[in-house]
Amino acid sequence: MSEQPTDLRETVRRHYAAAAVEATGGGTACCGPEPVEVDARFGSTLYAADDREALPAEAVAASLGCGNPTAVADLNEGERVLDLGSGGGIDVLLSARRVGPTGKAYGLDMTEEMLALALANAAKAGARNVEFLKGTIEAIPLPAATIDVVISNCVINLSTDKPAVFAETFRVLKPGGRIGVSDVVADDTLTPEQRAERGDHVGCIVGALSFTEYRHGLESAGFTDVEITPTHQVAEGMHSAIVRAVKPGPAASGEPSEVCCEAPAGCSCGS
Repeated sequence: MSEQPTDLRETVRRHYAAAAVEATGGGTACCGPEPVEVDARFGSTLYAADDREALPAEAVAASLGCGNPTAVADLNEGERVLDLGSGGGIDVLLSARRVGPTGKAYGLDMTEEMLALALANAAKAGARNVEFLKGTIEAIPLPAATIDVVISNCVINLSTDKPAVFAETFRVLKPGGRIGVSDVVADDTLTPEQRAERGDHVGCIVGALSFTEYRHGLESAGFTDVEITPTHQVAEGMHSAIVRAVKPGPAASGEPSEVCCEAPAGCSCGS
């Protein structure tokens, strides 16, 4: 019998909680934390060396993504960025550096252990324009039309309700806002059963959409200018890909609007 959505979410939560503990526990070693064990298709090796060296070792060690969304999101000074499934905070911290003190980077994660690690990493990095929120990517705890750019690193494929993720992403973006995410995408020729044969859910394989399904999902949510560009193969017929899309409407102008939310600890109003 296949797992139910709530069971899958708990499986994912436990997996990433363990990864956070592993990354944090490594800090007691003589030479600092060791990266959570992944191969060359995933993890911190997908980031430039100078990016890795500029961040706390624990943030780098906890990186489990399939790409580097901050390198393709074309972030600008003063923008507000939201990272879906922010984990140990590596992409939030990199985004915060790119948007500068007049911008802000939000991280959203459902795992207490990852949120604690991310907050510690932000403190070590001295990042003052970041905020981490507890919640799920299917129900983003931010108001509508308050974010300029949404990024994510190999997390959307983990969701059991991707239409909700796309709809929520569209909702929180300002008109003219955009997404720039890294995710695992399957060849159109692979059935869901064939995708399942190539890996498990927490390994970012089973839940992957096909190229056509991903495009249709974004377009059904209202996005335009959808681009899905494969970068490297992570399993037979499965690819890490850069996904870009735009919410129609003129780009926002003037000062960023104040953002308030009702998430628990770690969420406040303003920048």
